[in-house]
Amino acid sequence: MSTRSVAAGRTRTRLIHAARARFTGARIDDVTLADLAGDAGVSVQTLLNHFGSKEGLLLAATESIGAEVAKLRGEVEPGDVGGAVDSLMRHYEVLGDANWRFVAEVDGEAAFAPLLDDARARHRAWLESVFGPRLPEASDEREDAIAALYAVTDVGTWKLLRRDLALSADETRAVLRRLIAGQLEEE
Repeated sequence: MSTRSVAAGRTRTRLIHAARARFTGARIDDVTLADLAGDAGVSVQTLLNHFGSKEGLLLAATESIGAEVAKLRGEVEPGDVGGAVDSLMRHYEVLGDANWRFVAEVDGEAAFAPLLDDARARHRAWLESVFGPRLPEASDEREDAIAALYAVTDVGTWKLLRRDLALSADETRAVLRRLIAGQLEEE
């Protein structure tokens, strides 16, 4: 790899880190190209050369969060409700507020639709993987249970419990366990 490509990779990484830091703490419209470039120690033109726009950088930063989410969630034994709730809580306690704010800001924006669709599909696949052994066999009942589990495990439910109702992390865990267990068949 050439010195130039190594430097370009480092610049991209700095810009993505700057974007993650800025966008997790502020509304997208409140973050300027100058803020992002300054935080990364580059010019606005360099940012534009790498990502094309603020939205392009935001997309790249958001995609980089996927690996962090996978680490935070870790492996969950299929059918293990407690393990699933612990997994979600690790994820949401670290990234839940930023996740909620991001979805609220970009939902309905065409540029972000593929990203949100992919995230929703990955969450659904996670639900099927983790809870599959305890889901109803019948197709309609299974789909209903997955939809209910999705609603229960969505970041919006975590936000409602933790932020709006001011429940502690332990209280939130208990509520999520109860709600999830209500959708599953006995082992």
